[in-house]
Amino acid sequence: MADLSDPKIDEAYQDVRSDKTDTNWLLLDYESDRSDKLKLTSTGSGGLTELREQLDDGRASYAYARVQYANDKESKREKFILIVWIGPNCKVMRKAKISVHAADVKSVLRVYSIEVAAREKDDLKEEPIIAKLRKAGGASYDGV
Repeated sequence: MADLSDPKIDEAYQDVRSDKTDTNWLLLDYESDRSDKLKLTSTGSGGLTELREQLDDGRASYAYARVQYANDKESKREKFILIVWIGPNCKVMRKAKISVHAADVKSVLRVYSIEVAAREKDDLKEEPIIAKLRKAGGASYDGV
C-alpha cells in the first residue's frame, strides 16, 4: 500500500483543480527506491511540456495535470488527466508495485477524465492526449 499522507499532496491537488491559480500539474515521486511513501516533488504552470522535463527515466512517478483545449473558436474545455509514469530505466521491483500503488493514488487524485500510462516522454505529447480527451468528452463537433 502506498503512503500518501503528506498534506502537501492534497494541497497541490486542490491547487491544480482551482480556477484561481495558474498551477496546472503536480508530480509525485517515491521518497526512495525502497520506500512506499509518496511525496510531492514539484508543481508547475507550464503544462505537459514542462511536466515532461521533470520526469526521471529511472523512476516511477504519478502526475496529475489540467489540460485546456478548444472544441471550436467559441469554446474552451479544461479536463484533468492522471499520469502513471514508469521510466525506461525503472527498477523491476518498483515496476511490480505500480499497479497496486496506482489504486491508492487514484483514491487521492480522484477526479480525472483519462488515465495516461507513459513509458517514454513522447507518450505525453499534447496532441494525442487532447484527441483522447475529446473522445472521452462525448460531444465532438469536428468528427474526432
